[in-house]
Amino acid sequence: MTRQTHTVDLRLPAGGYPIHVSAGGLGGLATVLSPWAGVPSALVTDRNVDRHHGPAADAALEAAGVPFTRFVLEPGEGTKSFGQLQALLEGLLAAGVPRDGVVVALGGGVIGDLAALAASLLRRGVACVQVPTTLLAQVDSAIGGKTAINSAAGKNLVGTFHQPRAVFAATGVLATLPGEELRAGMGEVVKYALLDGEPLATEIESLSAGILARDPGALAAVVSRCAAIKARIVEQDVGEAGRRRLLNLGHTVGHAVERATGYGALRHGEAVAIGLVAASVLSVELGLAPAALVPRVRALLGGLELPVCAPPLRRSAVLDALAQDKKASADTLRWVLLEAAGRPLVRPEPLSRAGEFVDILAREGVLRWGSP
Repeated sequence: MTRQTHTVDLRLPAGGYPIHVSAGGLGGLATVLSPWAGVPSALVTDRNVDRHHGPAADAALEAAGVPFTRFVLEPGEGTKSFGQLQALLEGLLAAGVPRDGVVVALGGGVIGDLAALAASLLRRGVACVQVPTTLLAQVDSAIGGKTAINSAAGKNLVGTFHQPRAVFAATGVLATLPGEELRAGMGEVVKYALLDGEPLATEIESLSAGILARDPGALAAVVSRCAAIKARIVEQDVGEAGRRRLLNLGHTVGHAVERATGYGALRHGEAVAIGLVAASVLSVELGLAPAALVPRVRALLGGLELPVCAPPLRRSAVLDALAQDKKASADTLRWVLLEAAGRPLVRPEPLSRAGEFVDILAREGVLRWGSP
């Protein structure tokens, strides 16, 4: 690793793994991949990422002496499907990737989730190295071992836990990320600020201009901070049985909005931003947090050009989505709320209160009713 690279170690009983955050490009990836020298392996990416970063990833694998087969998939959430999972697994088997090989996931959350799920199933578990190419994936989805595909019942409801052997987050690759995707990734960054406390929120505000201007140093600073926060939470709760549920801050309403809009009108980070406002509003309404929390969250998101209210939706569609939430069980929905920045909590509420809660959010302008 170069001096441009900062490493966060995620420690687990089974050994854990390093999260390398580089302010440069993919040059340092060869060192990460060197343990698989001479072992047939695979590179999984999508067409858009391959155009920009495929050659550099190929060069890293070649420099590490890793023989590999390339799998270039279509971009978009439609790729996280049963059909594509089967096709990828059949391809990996045909390529002869052995139990001691590695699947390199080069891309955003879609590729990271799908490739890692395939790796977890192939020969009952093959190593995966995550090389996230979006800000959202670098700060969140590439870390922690969650894998998934989508189903008719909802997003990310079919998956496994399969920890990567390493994460290599190069903020230099974000130079090719569309501006709206970069801003959407900041939705997850603000989530970490609200989990961690006001100092990180203030730091994000001070770095926001550099982040939106794609300054690699500013981006690396933010990615490192978020990676360290997530690593500490995952270490305490690998299987999401307790504290790790806090990472779903903003996701209860965020996922409901995504589903109610058909997974197309909003990017995930934009939906999370709306969900963060919703969480702050409900925290105040339930008497958990002071009223000042709501304008603080709105200002933080607005300064990053993120949405603070949803497009018009059908009320019934939002309620149906909440009933399918991954955190719902036995007619109870676990809401992740805040007493203040840095003081999150999980609040179980009867699912029957969902209608009351969405009406509060509509009254406060976070949700709006109409045709999606």
